[in-house]
Amino acid sequence: MSKGKLFIVAGPSGAGKATLVRALLAADSNVQLSISFTTRAPREGEADGRDYHFVSRETFLAMVDHGDFLEHAEVHGNLYGTSQTWINEVIAKGQDILLEIDVQGAQQVRRHFAEAVGIFILPPSAEVLEQRLRNRGTESEEAILRRLANAREEISHVGEFNYVIINEHIDQAVRDIIGIVRAERCHFASQAVRHNALINALQKG
Repeated sequence: MSKGKLFIVAGPSGAGKATLVRALLAADSNVQLSISFTTRAPREGEADGRDYHFVSRETFLAMVDHGDFLEHAEVHGNLYGTSQTWINEVIAKGQDILLEIDVQGAQQVRRHFAEAVGIFILPPSAEVLEQRLRNRGTESEEAILRRLANAREEISHVGEFNYVIINEHIDQAVRDIIGIVRAERCHFASQAVRHNALINALQKG
């Protein structure tokens, strides 16, 4: 059986990662979203086990000590981590996994999964990014300025990713991310394993 692929989606807060991820998951049933563990409080409408596994800082740090995470990082004062056991099990079954994580986490993942496919989401301009953050209406001025500073740092790592999507027009950006996933599955190495019998039969005539 062909192993599943691991896709990493990263980008600054306000770039529209979550919207693109939801659209991809709705369009492609073979992509499964990894549910991260986090110490941050749930936002309105979020549910434990669906959006995140919400845990205390003490529980999270204990999981780090036990080696439970493929990657973990602190972002905006909160801890986030990805279960290594779950990732290994799902990929072995041939299911593709999507990780929506920060740049720190992406670097850690690539150390374990060099074949992971990185997709970086960029806003069309710095002004649009700031406006998107302000339009949320959920954070203080200090928090917004901190996110903008962090965005500049994250964007400096864009060259570490395989693909870049400029999220200016959402419909086009959605087509881009779906196209990337489908194209990656069509690489010869993947198809040779998944359709070995067919390829051999056709070669023999």
